[in-house]
Amino acid sequence: MVVAVALFEIHIEYAQSLKDKRAVVKSLRDRLRHTFNISANEVALHDVHQRARLAVSFVADRHDSADSLLDKIQNWVDGHANAVLAGWTSEKLDFDEEASL
Repeated sequence: MVVAVALFEIHIEYAQSLKDKRAVVKSLRDRLRHTFNISANEVALHDVHQRARLAVSFVADRHDSADSLLDKIQNWVDGHANAVLAGWTSEKLDFDEEASL
């Protein structure tokens, strides 16, 4: 079992207020959750108008499945965010199911 976590930092060029930013972040977060059936939330830069950092996480059965889904999420965010993807990072945690029982 693999637990994958990724952080995405986006730049929202046209946001002039936190209200503008929240609209973009909420839409992106909700669409990520619905499209990929993953956990997603804003985790940093809450008071910055034009920047947001979102975290996503999910559980996969294998590393290659996790890598594939991370790539799909990254490509999707890059094309659907109504903002510029400034950067992203990910980490996978491997759990041995037999050892934890």
